[in-house]
Amino acid sequence: MNGIPFSSPYLTGREKIYLDEVLARGKLSGGGPMTKFCQEWLERNTGCAKALLTQSCTSALEMAALLAGIGPGDEVILPSFTFATSASAFALRGAKLVFVDIRPDTFNLDERLVEAAVTPRTRVILAVHYAGVGCDMAALKKIADRHKLLLIEDAAQGILAEVDGEKLGAIGQLGAYSFHETKNIMSGEGGALLVNDPALMERAEILWEKGTNRSQFIRGQVDKYTWVDLGSSFLPSEITAAVLRAQLEAADEITARRLHLWHRYYEAFARLETANLARRPAIPANCRHNGHIFQLLLRSGAERDRVLRDLNARGIGATFHYIPLHSAPSGRRFGRVSGTMTQTDEVAARLLRLPMPAMTDLEQDRVIRAVFEAVPINEK
Repeated sequence: MNGIPFSSPYLTGREKIYLDEVLARGKLSGGGPMTKFCQEWLERNTGCAKALLTQSCTSALEMAALLAGIGPGDEVILPSFTFATSASAFALRGAKLVFVDIRPDTFNLDERLVEAAVTPRTRVILAVHYAGVGCDMAALKKIADRHKLLLIEDAAQGILAEVDGEKLGAIGQLGAYSFHETKNIMSGEGGALLVNDPALMERAEILWEKGTNRSQFIRGQVDKYTWVDLGSSFLPSEITAAVLRAQLEAADEITARRLHLWHRYYEAFARLETANLARRPAIPANCRHNGHIFQLLLRSGAERDRVLRDLNARGIGATFHYIPLHSAPSGRRFGRVSGTMTQTDEVAARLLRLPMPAMTDLEQDRVIRAVFEAVPINEK
């Protein structure tokens, strides 16, 4: 019997059509019509002021750090329960990372602990929307406004998800999406920077154009273009954008299928939660998630590890998630902890993620059966 991988991309069937179109046109470098389509789609469907495609979410976060003017000695508040590049994008500019614990329900940055981490050196609060479930952005915005800080969203997992009726990534001054192969909407590698503050638009475009004012030249605003700022080769090729176009056109369909699988897991494992054997994901009432991750929180780290070994032995591609950054070598080198990391350490030790590939209901039923065999309910 074939195994079930943890993740595999949903393909729409139109990716090859658009790839062939790009190859026939003969313009493969970035900034062409496929790029323009994707950026306009993102602007239209998120409400952001400007969307810029990037090579990755990492690139988008690195652009955000540049736009924020981060330099040596500045501090950035963020969760430790996140991917390494959430932190490294700011550490590259010389920032000191200040890790704050997460909420016990959503595993997002605990907004109640953030203000205590603010110092005169704080420049940015980085809100990471775990599993496409929104942080308490209203509370974080109040803190950011009170202390005159930038609020930046790492919405790598959050496309088409919402909090308080607003799209994740389009709420803070800046937001970053990932289109990595493991994400709901993907282009193999890829990402986007959402610029929500119009005052940052012009400079964002310059950074994106390798530090030049080339876009202004193309629009006829200057008679020649030159190097005017820092920047890098952030934009992806038209080949990447072609794959992304096919995905964006089917974004609602892909998200609906993802949510279908998520809800089947949620309903199936109600019995585990009732028996206090595992905890299902918690979705606040003001959040509309996108089904990116389905996780179970088991009773202990030892049990999580045992269940993970059991599922993997059955060909089920379950996995854990982040090793907390505050405990990692570079986290200790570039950061410090504000308060305790009790929730972060507990969640990291006990969390089990279940497969969410492009699978059928019958394949998902096999995963569900395997979980119940690994975590049996004593119904005596």
